[in-house]
Amino acid sequence: MQANGARGEAVVVLAGRQRRLCLTLGALAELETAFDVAGGDGLAARLRTLSARDLMIVLAALLRGGGEEPGDLEGVTFGEAAAAVAAGFLAAGS
Repeated sequence: MQANGARGEAVVVLAGRQRRLCLTLGALAELETAFDVAGGDGLAARLRTLSARDLMIVLAALLRGGGEEPGDLEGVTFGEAAAAVAAGFLAAGS
């Protein structure tokens, strides 16, 4: 699996499986709704204080943005999830 850099995708390994992430406009809207915030500033402030549950919400949104069904994220470690979310946001900025 290869990431489409022009689209801002990242390919990560979660629980031993390659998965594609992408921070799309739809993913951002999903996060605004999930965290009950409006706009980029509100979302950025909210993302500074993520719980483990919040991290999984962000990861699921990025997976859907990458065209994947999050499915069962059981077995994904905290470190994998945090690194994947960071990779998804970094890829969106390049």
